[in-house]
Amino acid sequence: MNHSSRPKPSPFAGEGAERRKREAGEGAARVLKANARDLRSRMTDAERKLWMALRDRRFAGVKFRRQVPIDPYIADFLCFDARMVIEIDGGQHADSTHDCRRDEWFASNSFQVLRFWNNEVLSNIEGVLTSISDALKEVPPHPAPPRVPSPTRGEGTFSSKMARK
Repeated sequence: MNHSSRPKPSPFAGEGAERRKREAGEGAARVLKANARDLRSRMTDAERKLWMALRDRRFAGVKFRRQVPIDPYIADFLCFDARMVIEIDGGQHADSTHDCRRDEWFASNSFQVLRFWNNEVLSNIEGVLTSISDALKEVPPHPAPPRVPSPTRGEGTFSSKMARK
């Protein structure tokens, strides 16, 4: 049997299979990132108006990001610290089963989702910002990280405490 007639292994079998699998996942992440970048350049009027109020920690000193890829989805606006996603929707999202699945995914990953209609943002931005502010007040603060003893200050080890006595 010559080399050309040998059966070839499947694409994910043999040497380098793990690398190819990893690259396939990375490719999906790259596509999601490119889609988010495209959405940032094509924001709707409502998204642009809300972004002007949220950007640069202008709103309640909280950092929001726009069009953020987060696992399988892209969030319109995201505050990681508050675990809050804000979605601005047009009429095509009314009774959307895709949006329900998406909200369930965010909730199962400890994100609170706030949804507003485009016309609500455009005609009542103060009401929208009040709703966001109220939701931010309900977010429990992050617990302080546990204080780690510092050996350089003579803390933390039994032997250093005994040496001082």
